[in-house]
Amino acid sequence: MKNLNKFFTLVLIGTMIMSNTLKAQDTDDSEPDPTFNFSGTVDTYFRASFTEDPVAPGTSFANLNGFSLGMANFIVSYEGEKSGFVADVVFGPRGSDAVFGSVGNSSEMVNQLYAYYNIAEGVTVTLGNFNTFLGYEVISPAANFNYSTSYMFSYGPFSHTGAKVDFSISDDVSLMVGVFNQTDQTEANYDRYTAFGAQLGLYGQYINLLAGDEYFQLDYTGGFDLSDSFFLGINATTATLAGDTGFAGVALYPQLTASDSFAIGLRGEFFSETDGFGALVSDGDADNFSLTLTGSFTSGNFMFKPELRLDSASSEIFAISPTETSESLASFVMAMIYTF
Repeated sequence: MKNLNKFFTLVLIGTMIMSNTLKAQDTDDSEPDPTFNFSGTVDTYFRASFTEDPVAPGTSFANLNGFSLGMANFIVSYEGEKSGFVADVVFGPRGSDAVFGSVGNSSEMVNQLYAYYNIAEGVTVTLGNFNTFLGYEVISPAANFNYSTSYMFSYGPFSHTGAKVDFSISDDVSLMVGVFNQTDQTEANYDRYTAFGAQLGLYGQYINLLAGDEYFQLDYTGGFDLSDSFFLGINATTATLAGDTGFAGVALYPQLTASDSFAIGLRGEFFSETDGFGALVSDGDADNFSLTLTGSFTSGNFMFKPELRLDSASSEIFAISPTETSESLASFVMAMIYTF
């Protein structure tokens, strides 16, 4: 009888252990709990050009002289089982440049503000304001390899306010379609202007389209891992506005990872405008070729980026002194970026 009791006791203990194990497995296989996240970046820099007047290239960000401020970027997000939101605010000169289309004081620091809902497996609807899907570069200084930005990024759209639907067709194929207010108008549609956008993603390569009233832009963004340590990014875009006004460009981004803490990258960009688009000259056609060499030192969440940039234009667009202009410009930037 004692042996029988011991047997039943062992069976009971084994059953309890198996039951707890199965419960743990059920918990692991269940849907993840909703998550609340707080993240962002802080960046500052020093910029100088090798001229009498410290002029900057005609691109967005990293365009102030001497010891300068970038921005503080704070992002609050919530991700539930089927829905969530992102609230992204910016402070500082880079942030002000990023949301230049805002006209209301309440929205001058809103970089992104949207909610989304997963209506089916692989299908997500998003409504609100979100950064553009066009181009290789983005507003966040931590997400770009080069600290200064390209002409294509600077004169393409920064953000859209509207609705979009994302389809995740497979691990390598995706599709997005959307309808938006006028580009970079954050709060509302003030001009009764509607734009339509689409993106097709195929194996890490993206074809982007933005079209509206007298505006059309086609963009390719992608890249290839040529080895374990060498990546080549590519961006090409063309945009046409009313009449013949517009711009086009192409850029290559070769990047070499030397170690876990250091990488070096080059951006070579050719940018052209037609009929006085306004990026380079106010009248006629013009083009610019620029080379930007950037080193990236990382230590945990900290990044240090020294950068040398050479710009050469078809017109004397750089005011290198109070009395002189030049077709070329050499400038240097040192940036510190912290992510959290």
